[in-house]
Amino acid sequence: MDTVLKINHLSKNYGNIQAVRDVSLEVKKGEVYGILGPNGSGKTTTLAVVLGILNANGGSYQWFDEAFTKLARRRIGSLIETPNFYPYLTLWENLKIVATIKNASEKDINYALGVADLLKRKHTKFGHLSLGMKQRMSIASVLVGNPEVLVLDEPTNGLDPEGFAEVRKIIQSQAAEGKTIIIASHILDEVEKVCSHVAILKSGEIVANGKVGELLSSEETVFIQAENLYELEEILIRSGLASKIYMKDEDLAVVLESDHNSTELSKFCFEKGFPLSKIVVKKQSLEDQFLQLVK
Repeated sequence: MDTVLKINHLSKNYGNIQAVRDVSLEVKKGEVYGILGPNGSGKTTTLAVVLGILNANGGSYQWFDEAFTKLARRRIGSLIETPNFYPYLTLWENLKIVATIKNASEKDINYALGVADLLKRKHTKFGHLSLGMKQRMSIASVLVGNPEVLVLDEPTNGLDPEGFAEVRKIIQSQAAEGKTIIIASHILDEVEKVCSHVAILKSGEIVANGKVGELLSSEETVFIQAENLYELEEILIRSGLASKIYMKDEDLAVVLESDHNSTELSKFCFEKGFPLSKIVVKKQSLEDQFLQLVK
């Protein structure tokens, strides 16, 4: 699979503040790659550097296995900051300006508006749009010229659930066309629903990355309570049933090995003299893993 973006040991400082520290990742063609982290984790700075907006203090990056050039830039559509549209111009007139800058055709304008579900509003003035429509218009401006790579920084920021779903639909439709999409977000649900791969950032460093399906644990996490819970914990550590055991509030959380289940766990505890007063089975979510990683 072709490499679209490769980042090698990237670093960026703002004075004494290190916003990005030794970040390395690789995005392949056709992937929907999420860069996930809390506010201030370095997501936007990383994207700004690889798009040539900011200069790095260390490391390097390549687009399409080459140094970043104007030719490579034309293959990328990016939304890093909210575009400045003229409120008194129609959607079509605003995108005509974008098309002129990108040397794109008027056909591309209709395509972009169609993907953003704004074609029927093409003669509506931008200032009359709702917040959700304005965000879709921002994405439409990225789509003008039909770039093969989309780079979106917090594309659902500030949207209600309906607007969130509308933007997600656009991203999924573009992914279905085979485009490579890079999304920076602090919203776990967004990454979990649309991304194939994810890198998790904390304080400018990558703490985990890989396929979303691999970072999402397929093993069962069982939350249990019993008398003498700490004694039971010691027994379970030596049992071979669990890959991880930790306290979660008042519960003992047991991440079972893939070849064991909660029924076996309950039976084991009973036979050892620890009948369980509570047993709740959950699949570990990306949120659980994310919170553990960024603590």
